[in-house]
Amino acid sequence: MGYKHVNSRGVDYFLHSKGKLYFFSKKAEDSIDLPEQFQVVENQRTGLPMVKKKG
Repeated sequence: MGYKHVNSRGVDYFLHSKGKLYFFSKKAEDSIDLPEQFQVVENQRTGLPMVKKKG
């Protein structure tokens, strides 16, 4: 199992990738680990997690 993020509303999201595009899904299968140069931030209004470059 890859990277799992639990948002502020208690919903589990798993990180996936298609090439250089990173996205979150509620499905755990085929999830990936969070690359070292990225961090996860959460949209305060919707609660959806997003991947953002560190720095």
